[in-house]
Amino acid sequence: MVSLAPPRDADAPAGPPPGQERRGEAVVRLLAAVPAPLALITMIALAGVVLDRVYAGPLLTRLMVGAAVGSVLVSVAARRLPSWLVAPLSVLALAGWTALALRLAVAHADLPGSLGAVTADAARNAIPRLLTAMIPVEPAPDTVLLPLVAAWLAGLAGAEVALRAGRVLLGYLPPALLYAGALYVVGPNAQPAIWPTVAFAAVAAVGLAAPSRRDGPATADPSAGLAPAVRAAVRVRLFAAGAAGVAVVVGLAALLAPLVAGQVDERPVDPRRYVEPPQVESLDENPLIRISGWALNPDQRLLEVRTEAGGSGSGAARIRLAVLSDYDGVTWRVGATYRNAGRILPAVEPAPGGATDTVRQEITVADLTGRLLPAVATPREITGARVAYDPATGTLIRPEGLAPGLRYTVTSLRERPDGNLLATANVPAGDAVSRVLRVADGAPEQARRLAAQLAESNGAPYARAAAIEQFLAEHYRVTADAPSGHAYPNLAFFLFGPRNGGGQRGTSEQFAAAFAVLGRLAGLPTRVVVGFEPRGDGPVRAADAFAWPEVLFEGVGWVPFDPLPQPDEEPRPVEEDFRPTPDDPPPSEVPEPTVEPTATPPAEAPSGPAGDRSGLSAPVLVGGGAGSLVLLVGLVLLTLAALRRNLTRARLGRGDPGGRIAGAWREVTDGLRLAGHPVGGDLSAGEVAEAAGRTLAAARAALTPDPTRTRGADTRAEAVPPDNVDELAGLLNQAAFASGTPTPEQADRAAAVADGYVSALRSARPRWRRLLWTVHPGPLRWRR
Repeated sequence: MVSLAPPRDADAPAGPPPGQERRGEAVVRLLAAVPAPLALITMIALAGVVLDRVYAGPLLTRLMVGAAVGSVLVSVAARRLPSWLVAPLSVLALAGWTALALRLAVAHADLPGSLGAVTADAARNAIPRLLTAMIPVEPAPDTVLLPLVAAWLAGLAGAEVALRAGRVLLGYLPPALLYAGALYVVGPNAQPAIWPTVAFAAVAAVGLAAPSRRDGPATADPSAGLAPAVRAAVRVRLFAAGAAGVAVVVGLAALLAPLVAGQVDERPVDPRRYVEPPQVESLDENPLIRISGWALNPDQRLLEVRTEAGGSGSGAARIRLAVLSDYDGVTWRVGATYRNAGRILPAVEPAPGGATDTVRQEITVADLTGRLLPAVATPREITGARVAYDPATGTLIRPEGLAPGLRYTVTSLRERPDGNLLATANVPAGDAVSRVLRVADGAPEQARRLAAQLAESNGAPYARAAAIEQFLAEHYRVTADAPSGHAYPNLAFFLFGPRNGGGQRGTSEQFAAAFAVLGRLAGLPTRVVVGFEPRGDGPVRAADAFAWPEVLFEGVGWVPFDPLPQPDEEPRPVEEDFRPTPDDPPPSEVPEPTVEPTATPPAEAPSGPAGDRSGLSAPVLVGGGAGSLVLLVGLVLLTLAALRRNLTRARLGRGDPGGRIAGAWREVTDGLRLAGHPVGGDLSAGEVAEAAGRTLAAARAALTPDPTRTRGADTRAEAVPPDNVDELAGLLNQAAFASGTPTPEQADRAAAVADGYVSALRSARPRWRRLLWTVHPGPLRWRR
């Protein structure tokens, strides 16, 4: 049989069959397309690892890894489509992944309500709740939504720029911004992220060293057209060079990162300081004034309690409403800093000498109003309600407010102090407990003498506390119609007023407040607790509400005392055991209460075209990657603007007049620094004011008139002369050298002058500098 195939040249090198060669080229193209997407996914996942250091459990990292994989794979799958179609497709995929992620977060946090309502609430409050959440942060819809969306947008922008445009290094910018944002949000609340940062740099180096490709003729194998042996040698050399470069980068990062981190002394800025945590009204700041109102309406149904089986507690447990640690001589206050918390609350180490019981209760709100959420001390887990928590006092609030029918379940760890240790236990001292030892100025002299008399004959701390408890229980009477009030004059009348004139009687408000004040005068760390003592499961009525004092003992913890007398005992006159001096006779009539008697108020409403894909064209960059990158950058700019606005409000509107004047001065100096004219720390306030006037005059003279500017931009500058910084300098000197003399009106004037000057200085800047002014991050990190 005669072969029709042409004869093969004997000198021609033998090569692989055409089909095998095409398969090999396909494998090479596939391997060249893998490193960049894989590097993007890993970098975004590492950002999730960094952020997860302040979260409870691995749910956030898993959701961000899913967002990274989904966003990058959508771009890879749609690389043959026109660039303008990628962003809409990716946004649709983002919506689906977000819905699934929020459903998982709702199930994890066990939140009530429909998915739509929870999603809308999370979209409105994602940023403030993330920055005010208690650490460790519970992965809830409002705390995972922002990281999830940011991770998806970073993956979309990075993949479009790196894969479609072929700019791998530029495509790493969105993940790098996301990683930096995660580091900023964590701030000083976790250990330095050294090894995740080293891994981030290593992954970026591997992605850059690996061969990359783009669709189209622009991708050419540098070894194409060469003999197989030469081509293999070229590829080996390229691979070796890339591997060596990666090894050098990773080695340097691993060696130098710990050394550089060890040389940094400053703690990173915590962005939580610029966001105001959840607040309460005066009714919840001092619920002690509600005792008298509840005493007058004993049958009012406030709560419904059901203790679930399976706990280790026995008997009815006191339900705590609030812990009041601060007293200024007029009123007791909670003084708490509430942080949004998840289902699991931070663990509190119990005292080493006591025992604990687990109490699990289902509580339904009836007529109780306000934001304070009742629970047995100390709450550890809560479901059915979104809460904020203050670990220092153990007080819970529901930021949206209580509503009739609200039902939640709380698991608490009730401590039972060891009574055998109390007789010899000491009380702590020092700055750590100065808050509960502080005695406000103006304490009645008779109360000081009474506390000294009780302390003289009882040296041990527990004996002193027991003596105060016994003295109050033996000499005073509980009455429901006693006027409300626990300021110094009210307590003096309660302790030493004539019995026939209304003295020596009160509600648990006066008993608990008097015990706490006498205890502090005797050197005991005390506080007042407001709560309920139910008779068992079922309704908790207003008659069950009362206040009790607590004393802190070393090695034992907070121990409650009950200074209320027995119902069947007739109190002895105070004069039998304590006789005031003739120079300081007791008052002869009932003084006006400093706080009006307060009945339980009514419930308030809770606040409650396809283009050329072969080259780097404008449609590719603008329609694909740039649009997504703009979304990510816009989110960052909006966050910076919000933080700057909150900082200005805090400086000019909060605190005492002296602090507000100092804040107004910092606004002026920050404005000068933003304008490129920082002032030195060696200048006096007057010299800074002169420099500020010169700076504004020079800026106005250098600015070309812009007819497009509106008059509204200078309204505040016209209302307050912007050059009049010397007036602010005078107020600053007054606040610094005559502390306590500035008035609120002067503080308002300082704020107006500072606002007017900064507005005028910003208006005198070019247009693009005015746009950057409000999002410049400098004032957030400059030293104060």
